Amino acid sequence: MSYSPKQVGPNRFRENIGRYFEEFEVGHIYEHRPGRTISEADNTWFTLLTMNTHPLHFDFEYAKHSEFGKPLVNSAFTLAVVAGMSVSDTSQKAIANLGWTDIKLTAPVFIGDTIYAESEVLDKRESKSRPTQGVVKIKTTAKKQCGTIFMSYERVMLMPKRGHAVDDKAEY
Repeated sequence: MSYSPKQVGPNRFRENIGRYFEEFEVGHIYEHRPGRTISEADNTWFTLLTMNTHPLHFDFEYAKHSEFGKPLVNSAFTLAVVAGMSVSDTSQKAIANLGWTDIKLTAPVFIGDTIYAESEVLDKRESKSRPTQGVVKIKTTAKKQCGTIFMSYERVMLMPKRGHAVDDKAEY
């Protein structure tokens, strides 16, 4: 992966992270760090911001009577955090996300849980219509601090080849 800073002027450097199409290898697994501990504010704010009115996410008294006995973290929030955790390793240089499939929610996440993620490269191919780009398919798996897998999904991304990423060309 390209972590080397790019010199943009005398004594001036810009962070340059992410992978080019050529750097993905089928079967490689990228562990995404740091992890993220979910707070009550994270869950409540995201739930209300997205207009999700299910009280299981923000009403402790209601949640106390559910099978879980406490509020569940909003799964759309955990999906957003897990996707964000994977960006620097997988899609920092992406041109576009082409699709998300097989999103599975296999265990609950609660306030105070710390989550981690990893992504495996499932497939890659050169683009048929864009010679400076390629298509990469990954599977991301998310785990809680105890090792319990709580989410997985597959994602397909359009990736630039070396020398053809926005940050390779533009001085922004």
